[in-house]
Amino acid sequence: MLVTGKDLKLDAIGITGVEEVHRNLSVEKLIEETVINGEGVIGPRGATIVDTGKYTGRSPKDKYFVDEPTSTDNLWWGPVNRKVDESIFDTLYQKVIDYYNTDNAKTYLFDGFAGFDPTHSIKVRMIAKKAWQAHFVHNMFIRPETSQLNGFTPDFTIINASSVFNEDFEKYGMNSETFIIFHMGKRLAIIGGTEYGGEMKKGIFSVLHYMLPLKGILSMHCSANVDDDGNNPAIFFGLSGTGKTTLSTDSKRPLIGDDEHGWSEDGIFNFEGGCYAKAIHLNPEHEPDIYNAIRHGALLENVVYDETTRAVDYDDGSKTENTRVSYPLDYIDNSVFGKGKPAVAGHPETIIFLACDAYGVLPPVAKLSPDQAMYHFISGYTAKVAGTERGVTEPTATFSPCFGGPFLTLHPLKYAALLGDKMKKYNVPAFLVNTGWVGANAKSGAKRISLPITRKIIHAILDGSINDSNMEVDPYFRMMVPQTLGDIDSNLLIPSKAWKDQDEYHTTAIELVKKFQKNFEQYDLGDAEVRNAGPVLDQ
Repeated sequence: MLVTGKDLKLDAIGITGVEEVHRNLSVEKLIEETVINGEGVIGPRGATIVDTGKYTGRSPKDKYFVDEPTSTDNLWWGPVNRKVDESIFDTLYQKVIDYYNTDNAKTYLFDGFAGFDPTHSIKVRMIAKKAWQAHFVHNMFIRPETSQLNGFTPDFTIINASSVFNEDFEKYGMNSETFIIFHMGKRLAIIGGTEYGGEMKKGIFSVLHYMLPLKGILSMHCSANVDDDGNNPAIFFGLSGTGKTTLSTDSKRPLIGDDEHGWSEDGIFNFEGGCYAKAIHLNPEHEPDIYNAIRHGALLENVVYDETTRAVDYDDGSKTENTRVSYPLDYIDNSVFGKGKPAVAGHPETIIFLACDAYGVLPPVAKLSPDQAMYHFISGYTAKVAGTERGVTEPTATFSPCFGGPFLTLHPLKYAALLGDKMKKYNVPAFLVNTGWVGANAKSGAKRISLPITRKIIHAILDGSINDSNMEVDPYFRMMVPQTLGDIDSNLLIPSKAWKDQDEYHTTAIELVKKFQKNFEQYDLGDAEVRNAGPVLDQ
């Protein structure tokens, strides 16, 4: 709908020169605007294809929080949440506002919600100059009913000015011309110098990571699904590239959400109204739900396609390995929301930690004790997969506290304590699943564990059959590893058996154990039981 900036009270945030605002346009109109503006083209089955330009992934070194009185004592300051002086924010904010007040291009605005639990949801407002960016947030957040727009006052606003650059970044002691800056006191953020859609999505996630834990609600970088009857909820922790979206999108279990959830006293709830799936090497046989979601209304980012036929080559990573597709949650037919219900569930009955082990020494699956679960949650071991962030060109071992370090706004131990409390209160078991390599290092050229095998493992966890397996203790990580599991090759299940070169196995395992131990030092809770639940070298 077409409204005035004055009607939306944009003058309160300095936007006074925008007469017409295209608010909450239909997806059909947003697609039309994207094509007319030359921002994108129509691709397979009516999906829209756009290119995000120079930035095809998040720019974490360009993310800042304003050092201001209402939030400075709560924020986890450091490389994840960099400080910026309020005067610098004011300067860049004015630059963004001047751009909006003088640029003749259309202004697009989305008003909606983050959080399916109405008790804990927040009202979000996204302002952009590109139609496809409005389309992106339309897909990713919870779309309001028309009646909910009456008197809508946002709890948090993001102003996207991707065409604005910070030329004085060196003078300000900042990383580059790109900036993503949050002012928690004013409940707003500004984005400049990057078109990547994920900055808006993860921006709101960072906000919820701040607000909810202060109310005793655990915010989680995880996916979640349930049985057909709505019971047996499971949550999947893992960073990009670990298979979090793919594995939770399961034809046998309705999806609650693929990326971001809260865990309150009533159960779990999805933050988002859409999914943001990796599209590289997308296989319609192995990932039918995601593949079939690529249709009219879906938004493909940075894929390579034939200029004539518009056919997409999902295996072509020449632009980036981080090709993406966003689509509304109900495009997954087998989703809770797609079945006409809110994306909420009761308390989880299973927790699965996903790790893409680039070293190849973690077992494909292991059962964790409660203390081991806390250790591995705090550690958040995985691998940064090529293309997810700028400068990452090959799988690289990394640790990310709570499997969401780049998005945590409070100290990681705040989230760890909340998880530990909830696991104990609701007696939730935890498993570690390695979706990376076993029997060889990633740099060897060996292939990752196949998706069909990982799905069999996940199903065995969720139906409880894994508990019937004979277990043995991993010599380094001390987790309980099944010796057999259905028709999966038993040699694959036990890393020491999967490696041909035993000396290399032990050398590689010792190297990884040392990395775990060194990393944990910075997050040591002072709890000897949790510390001692980690890997050991006393062979």
